Amino acid sequence: MPENWQEAGFGLYLHWPFCAAKCPYCDFNSHVSSSIDQDAWQAAYLSEIDRYAALTPGRVLDSVYFGGGTPSLMRPDVVSALLDRVASHWTLANDVEITLEANPTSIEAANFAGYRAGGVNRVSIGVQALNDEDLRRLGRMHSMEEAKQALILAKTTFERVNFDLIYARQDQSLDAWRAELTQALAMEPDHLSLYQLTIEPGTAFGDRFAAGGLHGLPGDDLSVDQFFLTQELCEKAGLPAYEVSNHAKPGQESRHNLVYWRGGDWIGIGPGAHGRLTLGGSRIGTETELNPLKWLANPAQNIRETLALDEQATEYLLMGLRLQEGIDLLRLRTRYGVTLKDSKIKDLLELSLIEIEGDILKTSREGRPVLNAILRELVPD
Repeated sequence: MPENWQEAGFGLYLHWPFCAAKCPYCDFNSHVSSSIDQDAWQAAYLSEIDRYAALTPGRVLDSVYFGGGTPSLMRPDVVSALLDRVASHWTLANDVEITLEANPTSIEAANFAGYRAGGVNRVSIGVQALNDEDLRRLGRMHSMEEAKQALILAKTTFERVNFDLIYARQDQSLDAWRAELTQALAMEPDHLSLYQLTIEPGTAFGDRFAAGGLHGLPGDDLSVDQFFLTQELCEKAGLPAYEVSNHAKPGQESRHNLVYWRGGDWIGIGPGAHGRLTLGGSRIGTETELNPLKWLANPAQNIRETLALDEQATEYLLMGLRLQEGIDLLRLRTRYGVTLKDSKIKDLLELSLIEIEGDILKTSREGRPVLNAILRELVPD
């Protein structure tokens, strides 16, 4: 049996925890700081890259992902130094994907050329909305015009470009989302990440919602209509969904995220970063300190946990069923020792919520909006 990273990919995630401002919907580990010693952060990242390289010799690295936070606040020379160190340790895949998340402000966009020279070949831009009023309500610091200019610059600088939009926003009608998504598709993206607005506890929106102050959120029927409209318009434009919230032209799928969704191996470096590594025949979960300054003081201190086979199977189901390609029931049986209950599968098939072709099980068109309900049925107790 091939090693897990050979079967489903091997990636490196680097978490930059700083933002210029905290968005009210965001529940990521991001922080606003008036002073950042980027040289100290570079040294900490480099030491962790060295440490993990010693644990994973001889592997081919499929992807590197700078996430956040707002990684486009990093100096280009820091990004370049980290990528140089990565290349010195691992063989890079011929089609290695190196992604950096960016916000479309003019100051950050000016660094695009530096990131490209340092080795970044894909950028993911957090646009979120295509009108200034909703950008303001979402707490974004850029205008629609700045977003458009950043996208134009990105497409002339990088081989591959993604941008994010949030829908099911406050007071957003079905026709308004149709017009906005049509406008986004007219920009001819290779990849779009389209997320329904979710209200998470502990965020500013979560607190406002709990206090009864967040008005105009769509009901379930409108949310489902917006979801199906998203699928329809993107398919017509040649960007079908390959994952619940992600759409791409064929061949332009996010290779890094596919490592997660297919159950591959990845290293997680930085405050709050998680990782999954197969070492010595065991699957290891890693988790780092959330507080940026505590992590910086001791980056090598993290939690390591050996994952039992049933835990691995659950993760494979939770992640793999998000994909249009589905999961491999043979892999589920042979690698994780789990066979799904025939009665559960029969019920879901009769409801037309899943499809089975050979050993491949996937959600149907009708099943994708109720993925969580499907997972509750299939995930072993």
